Order: sequence, then C-alpha cells, then structure tokens
Amino acid sequence: MSDTLLADLLPRMDEALQILADTPELSKPLKIRRVLDTARRILMQPGGCEALEQRAQKMDASGVFLGTDWAEPQILVASLTQYAFQTRDPDVLVLEAMSELRLLAVAREDYAHDSISSVQAHHFLTQVLALNLELMFQGVNEARRTAQGRAAIIPDLLLHHLAERIGYEHIIDSLIDEIWRVLKQRPIQVDTVKQMVTQIAVCQANPNIEFRSSGQGADRLVSALFGPTEACREDPGLEVYLDRLSKMDETALQSESTGMSRAMHDTGLVSSYHVVLLRHLYTEQALTHLIHEALGLSSTGRECLMCYRPLVMEIIDQAIHAETAQALYGLTLMLERGILYQPPVAPALWRQLSLTLNPVAEERLSLAYGDAQPPRVRLLEGVLCMLGLPLGVGQGNNPTCQSARALSMWAYNDPDYLLQMVVWAARDDEIVMHFEGKPISSQTSQSGLASGLVLDQDPVSLLVVPHLDRIYAEMGRRCVGRDEDPHRWINPEFHGWWTGRGFRIAVDIATGHLQNLGEFLRYFYASYHPFFNDNQPVIHPQPAGIAVTDTAGRFIGWHAITIQRVGLDPDQIMRVYFYNPNNDSGQNWGHDVVVSTAGRGERFGEASLPFEQFASRLYIFHYDSLEPGNPDAVETTLLDDIVAMVEKSWGSERIPDI
Repeated sequence: MSDTLLADLLPRMDEALQILADTPELSKPLKIRRVLDTARRILMQPGGCEALEQRAQKMDASGVFLGTDWAEPQILVASLTQYAFQTRDPDVLVLEAMSELRLLAVAREDYAHDSISSVQAHHFLTQVLALNLELMFQGVNEARRTAQGRAAIIPDLLLHHLAERIGYEHIIDSLIDEIWRVLKQRPIQVDTVKQMVTQIAVCQANPNIEFRSSGQGADRLVSALFGPTEACREDPGLEVYLDRLSKMDETALQSESTGMSRAMHDTGLVSSYHVVLLRHLYTEQALTHLIHEALGLSSTGRECLMCYRPLVMEIIDQAIHAETAQALYGLTLMLERGILYQPPVAPALWRQLSLTLNPVAEERLSLAYGDAQPPRVRLLEGVLCMLGLPLGVGQGNNPTCQSARALSMWAYNDPDYLLQMVVWAARDDEIVMHFEGKPISSQTSQSGLASGLVLDQDPVSLLVVPHLDRIYAEMGRRCVGRDEDPHRWINPEFHGWWTGRGFRIAVDIATGHLQNLGEFLRYFYASYHPFFNDNQPVIHPQPAGIAVTDTAGRFIGWHAITIQRVGLDPDQIMRVYFYNPNNDSGQNWGHDVVVSTAGRGERFGEASLPFEQFASRLYIFHYDSLEPGNPDAVETTLLDDIVAMVEKSWGSERIPDI
C-alpha cells in the first residue's frame, strides 16, 4: 500500500516543483503550499527520503527555499535542527527535512552546489546526526506524537536515512574524531561541542550503540565534562560534590585540583565541577594557595597570579560560575600569556569589573545567553576567553571576517585597545574610529556587511562586531572612486599602526583578471620567506586576503585572514601559520591544498599550509616597504609551479586575454 501511495505522490511532486520553478519569484509563495504538502506526505512514506534526495537539485532550482531560513545552506546552524525536529509547525519540519536531503545529495557529490562543498555538507550532516543521536535511537515518543501528530515519524525516518547513507559505523567514531579535531583549535565558543559530548554520554548508556576504536576518546571527553576526578566520577551533582569537598583535607583537595586542571588543559573544556572546586578554594582563606593548582598554571602564570592576586580574586568572584565555566579556562590562559604585566591591562580589567552596560548591550546578551547570569557576567566571560584565546575568535554566520580578524589581532597584539573597544560598545553603544584623520562613528554610519542581528557569537563579538562592521563599511565607502583596492588604505587604519603600508594585490580590481602574478609572488617571498628576507620573523601579525576554493579548487570567495608567523614545521617544511576567522579552520581547498590545524607545529587557533600552497591561494598581503627583503634573489623557476596552481584553481577564469 505504501509503495503504491509513494508511486502516486512522486509524479505530483514533480509537477508541483515544475510549476513552482516556472512561477515568478514574487508569486512563488502562492504556489509553494502544494510542494510542502506533497513533500510532507512523501516524507512519511518508507523510501520517501530517498525519493526526495534524488530530486534535491530540482527542489533547490524550484525556489522552494527562497526567502526562508534555508535559502543559504552555507550559513545553516546544526544545533538548530534539534528545535526544527520537535516543532509543531509542519512547514518548518518539512523544509528542514528537504534542506538536509539537499545537503545529503551534495555530500554524496550527486549535486554540485554553488555555495557549499561536499566536505562542508558532510561535516554539517555529521553534526546534525551527533546532536540528534538520542532522537534517532529512541524513536517517536508520546510527547512528539502529541505535538506533531502523524508527522512525528518524519525526523525518525530522515535521521535513519541520513545515517544509512553516511554510514552508522562511522557516526560515533567520526563524531568523536571531529570533536577532538575542533577542540585542538581551542575555539572560544564550545557550546555545540558540549552538546555533542552530552549526546555521546547518552549513547554510551545505550547497549545498541557500539563504540569501536573511539571508545577511549569518548570516555575522555565525557569524563572531562561530567566526572573529571574521583570525587565526581559518577556525576553526583554540584551540591553533593561541594559537600564532599568540605570534608576533604588539603592533600585530597590538591589531588582534586590537579585532576581538574589536567582535564581542562587536555580538552579545552571546563566542567561545572571545576568551577565548584575553584570557588570553594576561593571562599576558604586557608585554601587559596591551591588556586594555582586548580588552574594548572606554569611558573609564568603562577607569578602573574601572585603579582595581581587581588585582581584575579575579584575576577573569580564576579565572572566564574557554573553557567560561565569557560571563563575559568580563559582566565588561566590569560595568566599564562603574562599580558597583565602590560601596564594598561590590569587597570582596564578593574574598569571592566565595575562597568555598567547600556540597555542595548544588556538586551543582546540576555537574548543570546539567557538570564541565568547577568549580562555583565556573560561579557566578563567573553572578555576573559578572548584575552586567553585570541585565535579562538569565530565570525559566526556573519560575513564579518574583517571585524573578527580585528578583534583577534587586538586580543593578541594590543589587549588594552581591545578592552577599550569593549567599553565603548558596552557602555556607550558607540565606537568612534578615525580614517585618514577624520572620525567615523558607528552610530551615524550606514549598515555594514552583516544583515540583522546574529546571535551565534561570543559575548565580545556580539557587542563589538556590529559597530566595527558599520565602521569598516563606511571606510570602504570613503574609498569609492580610488583606482586601487580599498584594503590598501582601510587595513592600516582599521587594524592598527603595525599593518604594513606596503601593499600587493594579484587581481586587477577593474577587470577581475590576474595581474603581475609573478611580481606579486616574488615580493611575497621576499617579504615573508626566511630564506629571502634575511631571516626576519613576522613581528606583528599582518592582515592578508585569500581566495577560498572548494575541494575541486573552484573559486568560492574572498576571505580575510591574519599571517601570524612563518617557520619550519617538525618535518622541516617551511609553512605559513595563519589565523582564519572561520569557525573551523580545517578546510580542503582542492588540488591537495589541505589546511592543517594540529600536528605540524601549530599553536592553539592557528592553521597552516606549506609556503607554496599558501601562496597559491593568496591574493592580498601587506608588508613593510622599508624592509622589502631580497626580491631579486627569488628565482622565477621557484614561482612557476605556484603560478600554475593559481591558474588551475581560483585564477582559471581570471587569466587575461592576450
């Protein structure tokens, strides 16, 4: 019966999609109802998911996603699928299912999408499965059946179809590998990772799910969050753990402190139990000397703690709570960096501790993070994490890589300036910067690159990026009419005085064609390669622009990054180590250009490529024109292979006519 019904529905679906595709864009909302209703009925049939997967390209081309949250698959957020799968709105559920089947077709390379690669689609679907493992294995329960009626079977059928196509045996193992890969980059935002670890913990209790080679890795992740030490191994709850701590002697507390800090430094995740321990040590005057053990500080961090003890104690009191646990890791790494020894930083943090937020800032923080802790506490957590993990800043689902790069650069290179920016945004709801001697106010500037308020950002970015985005766009408007790329003038004014005034670009901005590529590469070698610049290291991180390509080497778009340093990796290969504001720096740019994030000499948050491969995706860089290196020493034969890589990938359609 179901086979007959499905066979009857599919021609209707094809007809509905064709009608929708032929309808003008303004009139599509009038025709979409038939598509959604037919798709809902198909999704409820065995084999329905496979049938719609085969029609992925037709669905996309029909315009069914136009004007919806699913219109741009490259900015979809995997964690939101949990809400879509449990919604009472059947249209939301159907659109979510259709979108994921579209991505499945992309992941299996049955459909080449312009905006998202097969690797990105596969990564997204792995996250979706990870976040919804419990939903997939528990089946339809009474709550979902009551809320969704007969449509409650759709998430169940869809998730099983996704798992079958990707492979059940790979879900858990791939998920755990993916979590460790992301954690090695030490991102500031780890809420999604924590959700995934929670799902793994649930699956560990399910006898129907087999953990293969990843079992030990799973245990380490779960224990880091829910049982880092012997006293909380069985996840007893925070109150029970605090009671146990109150009965421990100093030796036992020292052991707890060591265990907690080891788990934190191993994973970059902070357990709520760790916060309970730290606050217990803080409140008991006789135990405060164990705080450095609980933080796992080296001699550098320990000395910084001793020198600025009152400030650190006040930060612990105000900023570190169970709901802001990651602030503990941020504080630890901030002390390890030793930036409190810079004269303006400690006074700026004292000011931050007593800062009164404006209503707009409070509303945004409450909207993004809830009311479990006051907005000012959430902002303190964000400040600590950004100062401790300056290369962990992510741009979120925003086209604001320039602003994210600026925050990262300031946190890394000029932390007191970052703290000043935070004060202006949080207290005054206005930032004023200068461009060529003239002020630009974020309040009076027109809109920037971001459209609307995006909440998937860390607290500092949430408040500061909207202001920076408008200022950056205004700087661009003031460069209209100039003959060269506006970044030549914008980057030094926007990012800081240390940005090199020398500027090279590989593309003619008028035509989009490659121009003087050999000279461009020659000067990049002379400015950055130690063998051609008298072994001069990168002193200040420098902004640069790359041409991002997909796994086939096809051009996707321009992207802002920061060149952090250049050096030999453990295999004696010269590499460029750079910061990428994307939420995940590990990417495959095609033609064997695979970005590494760990294992090749990278520090937390850095990505890297061999020098030649990096140069093949570079299109803009800054340098010190007073230190040009030795461009004449760079042999043309050294550049020929890189030119070929450019012309085979992002430059393939930019070769000028002879």
